[in-house]
Amino acid sequence: MPPGPKPFSEESDSPNNSSLQPTSVTRRFFRLLHPSRVHTAFSATILLVAAILLSRVMGFLREMYIAWAFGVSPVTDAYLAGFTIPDWLNYLVAGGTASITFVSIYTRFLAEKREEDARKTFSAIITIMTAVLGVGIVLAEIFAPQLDGLIFSKFTPDQFALCVHLTRILLPAQLFFYVGGVVSAVLLSRRMFLLPAVGPIIYNGGIILGGLLFSRRLGISALAYGAVAGAFVGIFLINAIGAARLGVGYKLSFDLRNAAFLEWVRLSIPLMLGVSLVTADDWILRYFASGAVGDITRLNYAKRLFQVPIAVLGQAASQASLPFFARLFGEKRFGEFAETVNASVYRILAAALLVSSLMAVAALPLIDLVYRRGHLHFSDSRITAVYFFWFSLSLAFWAAQGLYARAFYAAGNTLTPMISSTVITVVSLPVYSALYRTFSASGLVIASDLGIAANCIAVAILLHQRGLVPLRGLEWREIGKALLVALAAGFLGWQATKLINLSGSRVADLEALVLLSGVWAVAVVLGLWLTKSKLPRDMRRKKQPTEKSTSVITNA
Repeated sequence: MPPGPKPFSEESDSPNNSSLQPTSVTRRFFRLLHPSRVHTAFSATILLVAAILLSRVMGFLREMYIAWAFGVSPVTDAYLAGFTIPDWLNYLVAGGTASITFVSIYTRFLAEKREEDARKTFSAIITIMTAVLGVGIVLAEIFAPQLDGLIFSKFTPDQFALCVHLTRILLPAQLFFYVGGVVSAVLLSRRMFLLPAVGPIIYNGGIILGGLLFSRRLGISALAYGAVAGAFVGIFLINAIGAARLGVGYKLSFDLRNAAFLEWVRLSIPLMLGVSLVTADDWILRYFASGAVGDITRLNYAKRLFQVPIAVLGQAASQASLPFFARLFGEKRFGEFAETVNASVYRILAAALLVSSLMAVAALPLIDLVYRRGHLHFSDSRITAVYFFWFSLSLAFWAAQGLYARAFYAAGNTLTPMISSTVITVVSLPVYSALYRTFSASGLVIASDLGIAANCIAVAILLHQRGLVPLRGLEWREIGKALLVALAAGFLGWQATKLINLSGSRVADLEALVLLSGVWAVAVVLGLWLTKSKLPRDMRRKKQPTEKSTSVITNA
């Protein structure tokens, strides 16, 4: 295999390297964006936070365009429903394994200097699973009406026909998601995070561009075609180019007896067959909400906005942490492994509690400012804001569960968390049904909150029981201080909103957001100071240990 370009190591940029002159902040920033840079957990988290935040901004532009062009209607409900079967197929066949189990295996090969074994496993997994997924896509294309009919039987005939049409457009994109996911896992295993991070930005851009260029001719189908194009370029193509530049070779291989491939299958089957509420929540919401026009769309708008802090606080840290968790566990540094997981969870939990209090009180002006335009009206904003309020209460659980799950994955155990998640998902179904009958779509969001809280707590307890991550290692006192400050800041922010009449004016929305954000910020700063919280200090970067670069672990 020909050698690729030498990776740009973070250590080469270290101020501790006496051979280098101190570099400017600007130069260090651009070095952070070097595609071949080898990151630490801290720099990877910073990069992913920035990239995910930018991706969510693109997602906002996407949702804002959809709201402006199509509003809340049966057409938008059908568009969102069209993603369900493609997403389900990808989950069933791939099960998230591209970015989870393969990272652990590939990272181990790299640590053991077994590059050829890594290449053979990479080739076998891509070849075999692409063939399997391809067969699944063909079958789903043929039986799309029957599959959509199992979930969206409450749609009108025209709405159902559009849903089937969009499903068939979106299905081929799953090939790009899967292969791109495996290739990006190779980059993540080498601690190169830039290209995997920018992929979702390009994907969202593809949807927006498709709508802008072709919506007059193709209607809402233009968004689906844009999604396929965005998946090809953003998720598959740029990662493939990046891996090729590093010299990561691929050769067509149907080697079903490859030992690492069999290990990958063993680790992946629980993820393929299990049903995590983290993924299934969207499907369940769409299923129950399909009987009322607009509920799917309004729930989607609320949850897409809610996913911004989830991505920044939880997703970025979880993605950046997995290779480092896996390396610590693989090197049998179990004490450091537990401490690193607990430290990451504590910081994420405490920060999420504070942020969720701001989100809850800012729900109406924030939703109205972001989404109301064109065909989406203030009455839609008010309903969507209620959903967003209830979603915001579960932010800490959504953020923490990703870290806990990856602690299990790093330990080579995918079966335990997926059994737990599947049981919780099944048990949650009657809760969704009962709360929907009682409180309509708001009940669905409350059920979602209860389910994700149960999922997070269960995985944390299982890690504790197996002696992997003891719960006593969490900074419970500091988490309690953050909760107390969050409640006080949220209450004061809510009182501040009463001073402004929110009735559909953008000026009033801005005034309310500025006022309550200022009150909330002052309350948080004062509260953390009065309680002598260690959180501000703990959120700052600590000095890295002077060990070999492959073992550098910093705050995730």
